[in-house]
Amino acid sequence: MRTNDPVLVIGAGLGGLTAAIALARAGLSVEVHEAASELRETGAGLTLGRGAQHVFRDLGIQREVAAIACPAGALPFLHYQNARLLMGAPDRGDGRADDGVSDIVRHCYRADLQTVLIAAAERLGVAIQTGRRLIGLEQNAGKVIARFADGSSASGSVLVGADGVRSAVRALLFPGDEPRYTNHLAYRFLVPADQAEPFMALGRSAIFIGPKRTFNRYTMAGGKVVNCAGLVETDEVVGEGWSISASRDEVARAFAGWHPDVLGLIEQAGPIIKWGLYDRTPLPRWSVGRVTLLGDAAHAMLPFLGAGAAMAIEDGWALARALQLEPEVETALARYEAARRPRTELLHAMSKRQGEVTQAINPDTFVPSTAPLSNEAVMGFNPVEAGV
Repeated sequence: MRTNDPVLVIGAGLGGLTAAIALARAGLSVEVHEAASELRETGAGLTLGRGAQHVFRDLGIQREVAAIACPAGALPFLHYQNARLLMGAPDRGDGRADDGVSDIVRHCYRADLQTVLIAAAERLGVAIQTGRRLIGLEQNAGKVIARFADGSSASGSVLVGADGVRSAVRALLFPGDEPRYTNHLAYRFLVPADQAEPFMALGRSAIFIGPKRTFNRYTMAGGKVVNCAGLVETDEVVGEGWSISASRDEVARAFAGWHPDVLGLIEQAGPIIKWGLYDRTPLPRWSVGRVTLLGDAAHAMLPFLGAGAAMAIEDGWALARALQLEPEVETALARYEAARRPRTELLHAMSKRQGEVTQAINPDTFVPSTAPLSNEAVMGFNPVEAGV
């Protein structure tokens, strides 16, 4: 890209920070503008897909990432009542970090990963501004200007909307396009490992599947805590965010009749967050002039593949690579979209299909080969090797 003007990244989530790191390593100027007033710890556990870790290897930070993560094992799927193994293999790991060299899926705490990425960005001199809620943008042939609610503004060569499922950038580019409630909600909570220990005999990680329900649990933070997520198909309309709480009784009712390990973990739950799940209709394009989208802002998807974070991270790397390779901004953004839209649209559809398979009315009819997670070509994709 032939300019000294910075790339403006809106959003300091995983995709935005990855893009910032990759841009800075490529010698491009970059600024990150985050709406929150501070970069506080939010989030729960996440599955870190193999494609994301190939990106981190390319950026030189995979060992740091692996140090706060742990191998995910063979992702065992279990019958919701009797814990019969339906897919994968028992996970006998101890929850400790490895060296990050192996090409495997890992689990980590989102806040820990964000901390690693912030530190990497700051080492490269990336400015991260907080309290910058985007309210407007304008662009011409030479630059784009972002305007924020605090009265400030920023000018750059490109603006990247990495600001999540309710993206302000997407709303400005494509007004009237709202997130879709998917009639699913997630109950998310943590249990200290010593309290969870009586309910962990089936291994470090397990995914219980049953009628219109999924319960996923695994250790993280060096095995010190168990992350739990109960996904429920429902007619109840629920908002999203970290402000909606639920009681243990409500979650226990949602999983009545499930395996004793599931109910035992629910009994030990700390504060429970109730989160409505929303996705986005795939867009025919992500870019308008010098403005583009990445991550959930472009392609929010259901969590049944655990692929949302990885897609944002892959996007961030690919965008930076395209801007590095192409002298003209709009050509670079077209190249980025051409590389990323087919993959993210495929994962969007596969995530929905994975939910249909794993929340089947009768898990006794579950056929592993029908599960998108079994697709090695997709789940083992290396975005760095594929290039843009």
